[in-house]
Parts: sequence; C-alpha cells; structure tokens
Amino acid sequence: MRRLGASLTLKLVGLVGVFIALPVVLYGQFESADAQRRELVARGIEHRSWLIVQALTPLLDRPDSARHSDLNAELQRYNDGRSILKLMYSPDNTGGERQFYYVASSPRTGLDEIGPELESLAERGILQRLSQSCEGPTSLDVRYRQASGREDILTSVLPIQTRWGCWVLISAHPTTEFLNLSIGRSYWQTREIRIAAAIYFAFALLAGLIALSVWRNLHHFRRVAREIRQGRASAKRFADHNIVPELTSVAQDFDQLVADLRKVAKDIRQAAEDNAHSLKAPICTIQSSLEPLRRIVPEDNQRAKRAVVLIESSINRLHALVNAAQRLDYNTADLIDAPREAVSVTQVVADILYRSREVIAERQIRLVRVLDDNVIVRAGKGVLEVVVENVIDNAISFSPPDSTITVTLTKDRKNVTLRVDDEGPGIDPQKVEHIFERYFSLRPAKQAAEALANRNLDHSGLGLWIVRRNVEALGGRVAAMNRITGGLSVQITLPAAE
Repeated sequence: MRRLGASLTLKLVGLVGVFIALPVVLYGQFESADAQRRELVARGIEHRSWLIVQALTPLLDRPDSARHSDLNAELQRYNDGRSILKLMYSPDNTGGERQFYYVASSPRTGLDEIGPELESLAERGILQRLSQSCEGPTSLDVRYRQASGREDILTSVLPIQTRWGCWVLISAHPTTEFLNLSIGRSYWQTREIRIAAAIYFAFALLAGLIALSVWRNLHHFRRVAREIRQGRASAKRFADHNIVPELTSVAQDFDQLVADLRKVAKDIRQAAEDNAHSLKAPICTIQSSLEPLRRIVPEDNQRAKRAVVLIESSINRLHALVNAAQRLDYNTADLIDAPREAVSVTQVVADILYRSREVIAERQIRLVRVLDDNVIVRAGKGVLEVVVENVIDNAISFSPPDSTITVTLTKDRKNVTLRVDDEGPGIDPQKVEHIFERYFSLRPAKQAAEALANRNLDHSGLGLWIVRRNVEALGGRVAAMNRITGGLSVQITLPAAE
C-alpha cells in the first residue's frame, strides 16, 4: 500500500481521472443552471411581448383599420430600444394555406432589407410556422442573421385575433443581450464555456508537459544508471548528466555510492591477491619441506608414512581452499563493477560443451543440444561462463554411463532460458530447495574430500551456490526440479539484451 501510495504512475492516472471527470461534472451543473436562467429570461420576454399584444389588440381590432405608418409608430412606443418587433398580417382565408404580409416593424425596416430578412426567416422555418402560431403563442430561441449582418434571436411569436384576420407579433433581441446565456445555441458555444475550456486545456497542457518532463528526466536518470551499472560508461557521473535541479543532491549521492562500490571491488581484488599470496607462501614451504621427510621415513614405519600422506592431503586441501577463496573474491568483485557486455549465450554454451566433450565421451554419456542462434544477454563474460560451466559439470558428474544430457537454449522477446536435463539419481524432494545453498552437497563425504584435494571447487558444495548468486546478480532466476522420467532439470532464466 505504501508503494502504491508513492507511485508517480498511480498519481498521474488519478490526475488524468480528475481532469476527465471535473469538466464533465461541472459542465452538467453549469448547463443545468444556464437552462434555469434561460427559462426565466424566456418567460420574462414572453410576458413582456404578451403585454405588447394586449396593448395592440384594441388598435388592430377597431372598425377603421390603422394605417401602416401608425402601426410603425405604435410598435416604437412599446420598444425599449433593445427589442426587435415585427408585425405580420394574414387576412381570413378559409381555403388553402394562409398568406402573411409584412406590415410594420420597430426599428423600421427599409424596403431593400425586407426581402433578405424574409428569406432569412424562411430559411429558419419561421414563416412556415406562422400559420400554426395563429392557433396559439409559440416560444422560440432561434438565431438568424439580418441583411445588415447583425445576429438576432427570435424569442416569441404571439397571435392577435381580430375581426380582420390573424395578426402575428414576432419578438426578437440582439445577441448582445444574451452574452452569458445559451439562448438559440448549444451551451458549449457560450463565451464563458469557451473561456473556461481554454483555461482548462491550458492547465491540462501544462500538467501534461510537467508529467512528460518528469518522465523524461527520470527516464534519462535511469538510462545513465543502467549504463553505469552495465559498465558501458565507467567515466559517466550522474551529476554530469542530471538536468533536474531538484535531483542534484540525489545524483551526487549516487555518484558517491558508485565510487564506494568500485573502491570496494578494488579492495576485494587486492585483499584476495594479498591473502592468497600470504597463505600460499607458507603452504609451499610446508610442501617443499615434506619431500625430505618422505625420504627419511623408514619403509616399515607405517604410522609415519600415514602421517606424511595426511600432511600432503591437507596441503592439497589448503591449496584448494585458498584458490576457492581467491576465485570467490574475484567473482564477487566482478559482480560489482565488471562491464556488462553483450554476450552470446549460444557461443558460451557451445564452447563449454566442446571443452567437456572428452569427459562426456569417457563417461559414455550421450549429449543432445538444442540451441537457438544469436541468443544475447548483457553480462560479464566470465560471470556467465562460470554459471554455464557449473550447471553442465554438475549434470555430467551425476549422470550414469549410457545416459543422456539434454541442453536446451531458447529465447523470446524478454527472456533467455537455459535448461539442462540429466538422467541421474535426482534429488530428495525435501532437499531440492537447498541445493543452491552454500556448502550444500549431496555427494558422499569421500567424493567431496577428493574434489577439494583435486582443487575442484564446483564439487565442494559451492558450484550451484555460485550459479544462483551470479544469475540473480544478472537479474535472472534459477530453479531445479526432479524430472518425471528420472533425473534433475536445472532451468536458468536471464533477461534478454535490449
């Protein structure tokens, strides 16, 4: 849970979720509020137009019809200077479709403007709806552009029934009166929503750029770390390639850590060399002093001869232990700072099998190898050779005559898998998990002692331990299991080289 809470990716996903959900929620709330405001404004305008209709009805229904100039002046009386009023007339017509005539307007409309304005009303479907309007009032919120280029909003069409026929009062308002309302258009087209959307996208772009910058800087930091770890850039320093001021102290600490590790590896190699030299000198002295003693021991003194043999065996064991300790120390140092090169596992396995051909033939063991071509991992070549050699040597040592060892090397996009199957005695299922532990050996004590006497480190209980240590240091894993048909299967998985 702590790792999830500290995850930058999880926080970025949460931020993206907020950026997606926030505008959806706010837009719905604002649109609902705008709809309520629009309804109030529409009802107010409709009521105002209804009052004008009530004032015009006596004038239009009187026996002597009003002149056109009188109607223009009358409309002007009820216009507050912001509305657009149009009065249209249709005489009683019992048959066919009603015909409407443009009678008066406020502000006055020039003769050259009437035609284009009627065309605009027809395009919007207003003229076709006038016949229906005589049956009852109609609320509208239709935007249209006048011949002068000004954009208006039709807000209501109210009928006036008189003895002479049906009059229709069309009310409209300039769009400047509804800058903050979505009357006659979608809510997202309002100015406030467009401004909010512009601010939102600006913040989203800024957040995206910040996230991209953080990701690029961390990726760059990781790439430098990988190159230093793989030994491809021994002269590189985090501080020299860091471009984020906030990571300066982190980069310096990493540089110090790398320097300390390299110093440790150097000290391990130096200590291994010094210890081996210090121990081998007295061992060689004892070994050279043993020869005169062997010559002066009487042939009939079996006890003395036995003591000489034990001393010689112990000297050989000391030699093997010194060599083993030196080899382990060198291998440990290589794991710390050895360059990780692109190594062909196919070639390494083939070379080791070739070097083992005489031992395999001598023990009458059949070898089956199935190796994919061009299988590459990034590792220290010596480190990888130790792994492959120990696993194959372990399989050979436990395989009985006339048995088969199968070596399989495969690769996929991410991993490289090496599997070595033998037909030996296998391992007690309760001990399988322990074979990669240090000094754990299933060989008889006599055989293990002979291995040390012959300076064979791999048969002394350290071989598979070194395998696991090296494989895990390379970012892989190793496992062993008993085969159903008998024998042991050791499988090594390593990350494929990028």
